[in-house]
This record gives sequence, structure tokens and C-alpha cells, in this order.
Amino acid sequence: MATNESTGELEKNGMQERHHLRFHLPLRHLSSTFGDDWFSLKAERFARFFGTPFFLIAQTGIVAIWISINVFGFGTFDQYPFILLNLAFSLQAAYAAPLILLAQTRQAERDKAHAEADALHREDLAKASEQRSIFAAEQTAMMTELLKANTALTEVTRDLTLRIETLTVELHHRVLGDGSDNSGVR
Repeated sequence: MATNESTGELEKNGMQERHHLRFHLPLRHLSSTFGDDWFSLKAERFARFFGTPFFLIAQTGIVAIWISINVFGFGTFDQYPFILLNLAFSLQAAYAAPLILLAQTRQAERDKAHAEADALHREDLAKASEQRSIFAAEQTAMMTELLKANTALTEVTRDLTLRIETLTVELHHRVLGDGSDNSGVR
């Protein structure tokens, strides 16, 4: 099975069939805004991780443990007002914000490409629907003409049948005589 990249058609057993993603195929060559290299893909995956419930629960647990260790005297590496914890949050925010923006920009580019492909698909559907409507109107007009021709032929057949009946009655009268009774009784 071969795919024609420009038209999005599949060749299968000598027949051409339209591929369901034919409008998305021309957009495949577009690279995302920040590329598809290792860093970009990992940065996007990491940025998406920031919004997961697992991350939020894990971060809350780590902060609770950090504060507990320092408040209850198990360690004194970051005493109240937890400046080291504040620094860690600032560092995380400094890296998280650009990564989240990167992920949003990449997603916006993908959404834009899909929206363009969907618009092309809707236009193709509208064109096909219009062609079907035109074809149906042409077929209706042809059926109307055929019905008119059939009605005319039926009228001609009726006229000919009446004419044949009239000629048959006339011939019958001529063969039997001018309306006389030939039964032999006088």
C-alpha cells in the first residue's frame, strides 16, 4: 500500500482511496516552534509534569517534611523563616515559567496546524455536499423530463387505442352490414 504525500491518497489493489488524515499530511513537515530535538521534547515533557496531581502532591509532601524536620529539631539546615526553602521555590519558578511557556507555545503551534487542517477538511466536505446537491438536482430534472415523456407516450397510446377501437367498431359494422341483424330471424 503506497501513500501519495501530496494528495493524501492511498493506492490499494490498484484503486485509490482517500486517507482520513489527508489534510494533516501536508503539515507534517512543519517543525514545532522550538524544534524537535532532545532538549525541546524533554523540556516540554517536564513542563507538562508541573501540572500533574502527582507533582503537586509530591511537592506538598516534600515541603511538609522539610518544615517538620526544621521545626521539630531533627535538623537545623534551614531554620525559620526557611530561606533555603524559599530559594528552592524561587529557583523552581525561574525554570518552570519558561518551560511552561515553551510547552504552551508548542501546543499552540500544533493546535494552529490542526485547525488549518480541519478547516480544509470542512471546506472539502462542503464542496462534496454541494456537488451531491447539484447531482441530485440534475437527476431530479432528468426524472421530471422522463415523467413528462412517459405521460406524453401514455396519452399517445390512449389516443391510438381509442382510434383502434373506433376503427374496429367501424370495420365490424361494415363487415356485418349496416347495423342489420344477421341472426336469421325475421
